Amino acid sequence: MRFPRFFPGASYDLAIDLGTVNTVVYLRDRGIVISEPSVVAMETINGISRVRAIGAEAKLMLGKTPDNVRTIRPMRDGVIADIDVAEQMIKYFIDKARGGSSRFLGGPEIAISIPSSATQVERRAIQQAATNAGARKVYLIEESMAAAIGAGLPVTEPLGAMVVDIGGGTTEVAILSLRGLAYSASIRVGGDRMDEAIASGIRRKHNLMVGEATAERIKVEIGTAQMPEDGVGAVTKVRGRDLVKGMPSEVEVSQGEIAHSLADLTAQIVEAALSALEKAEPELASDIYDQGIVMTGGGSLLTHLDQVLSKATGLPVVVAENALMCVANGAGRALEDPVYRGVMTGA
Repeated sequence: MRFPRFFPGASYDLAIDLGTVNTVVYLRDRGIVISEPSVVAMETINGISRVRAIGAEAKLMLGKTPDNVRTIRPMRDGVIADIDVAEQMIKYFIDKARGGSSRFLGGPEIAISIPSSATQVERRAIQQAATNAGARKVYLIEESMAAAIGAGLPVTEPLGAMVVDIGGGTTEVAILSLRGLAYSASIRVGGDRMDEAIASGIRRKHNLMVGEATAERIKVEIGTAQMPEDGVGAVTKVRGRDLVKGMPSEVEVSQGEIAHSLADLTAQIVEAALSALEKAEPELASDIYDQGIVMTGGGSLLTHLDQVLSKATGLPVVVAENALMCVANGAGRALEDPVYRGVMTGA
């Protein structure tokens, strides 16, 4: 597999947002160079397994593979679920970001984001996978800290800031000040759970089974955290397999149905934010009252979620610019800028 050499003579150190759904790679001094699904397709021939495809190409195969090909998501809830496959995926992204040059240069320094709830075993698994994939040194950075840096929050100042980062596997809620986390919590609610809830709701109401790619498309097209005023809102046509007839079928699904399916998950995100505010020190709470809450991550783009959170907390809530890339951008800045270097474990 050959990749173009992007930047001759450039540094090849990387920051990686190793997400449950997507992996985003930041190349030192260059910015985001890769954003692809965290999916690996493994092919078995004569009892021997090998990588068939990784990233965007592998995602196209989800739910459409022959018996000898499996599509695997090596990340679950923001941590490694299959270390061998994760190593293959990380190595692929390292090589692609470095223009296929890892055979000729020393291993890069890599900063990788992790959920605050990750155990020591899970943290070591990520470090081991990155090291085995060719990293010279591996730093870990809390996702909420990376998201806050990427969103431009004043994390180095004596000023309280609050971030709610909704990724594919987890939602990270944190209050930050002076390069540290004054409060952090992680709940296993994210884009994947939203897709599952949408698919489950359609199955219950319409006896129609849809795949995860279809559920994700519905979430993007008409997903909302707030019930439409008329209870229906926009509608979209959905195709899948009729569970009664066992045949392909098509139904119409409304925005109201999707809001109902997502209501429990939305409530869990709001509850996590309220819990953080209740536990904040008075001076930090005062700062947050002035500054408001910043949302990052792909889940923050769910229509009206910022309004629902603002109504529940009574605080202004804004979705960060380029919310999908905040964690990778923040981890990259921590790798580049000595001001932020101390926020990483191992630095």
